[in-house]
Amino acid sequence: MEKKSFLGKYREIIVYLIVGVLTTIFCWIIAWIFEHFVFDPTIPVQNFIINSLSWVGGVLFAFPLNRKWVFRSTNPKVMHEFIGFAGSRLSTWALDILIMWLFVNVWPLNNFVHKLGSLAGMDLSGEKLDSANYWFVKICISAVLVTIANYVFSKVFIFRKGSGKGNDTSEVKDGENG
Repeated sequence: MEKKSFLGKYREIIVYLIVGVLTTIFCWIIAWIFEHFVFDPTIPVQNFIINSLSWVGGVLFAFPLNRKWVFRSTNPKVMHEFIGFAGSRLSTWALDILIMWLFVNVWPLNNFVHKLGSLAGMDLSGEKLDSANYWFVKICISAVLVTIANYVFSKVFIFRKGSGKGNDTSEVKDGENG
């Protein structure tokens, strides 16, 4: 039995995490632009718009990277995969919207975030506290849960190994490029 290197054994998860970080940064840039210059996330409908626009950008950014680099799909039905990918992301978009609405608009974590800021020597008051709460929820709660759910959906439903649908995502031997 041939031993695989760490990278060979966990390549898919490692690359998924790298692509996930890039996608997350891309989404946060979109959200930051809209949160700072266009909308007020403390207003529920504007919070919804910020996160929805960020989600659209994230799906368009993440699909080609996940298809090619993470899951190495060769399925000729790219649009079919994209529809499945976007569809699965709708459920995690709903999760993101729910988390952001609950912890920014309904039960803000402002007291907790203020205490964390105080421990770090930060003056968080007024709008600074609202913004810090928004980003704390976005980074520490929503992003973690959404990333895990997205991986499971992609692995199990979208880019299945051996699906028999022209999607050859069989494992690559150590040293091969994909």
